[in-house]
Amino acid sequence: MSQRTIRVTVRGAFADLTGDQRAALVAGQAAHDFLHTVYTPEGHLTYDLSVRPNFAFRFALEAAEEKDIPTAATEAELAAITWLDEHGYAYKDVKVQTVDMSQVPLGARGRKRDR
Repeated sequence: MSQRTIRVTVRGAFADLTGDQRAALVAGQAAHDFLHTVYTPEGHLTYDLSVRPNFAFRFALEAAEEKDIPTAATEAELAAITWLDEHGYAYKDVKVQTVDMSQVPLGARGRKRDR
């Protein structure tokens, strides 16, 4: 049985940031620029506080079967919340979205390669 790659995006908003927290996030923003997003097993955080207080963690996880996808989503959500809690950031409006990459249709280039 082959593993499915599941892309999990955990979105939310920072809440009640202190001046020091905001300064720390702004100082580290270059490493979390939303223009350079990647999906990683450990999760990649992006945000742009100059626009809005929203954040997104992007995870690339594996699932053996379709029934394992909700578990992967829960693991990603817990990992994101754990990171936020460990760094002392309050948050709100957390939402989780999953995409099973085995179900994503190939574009024209992909179809040409499969011939």
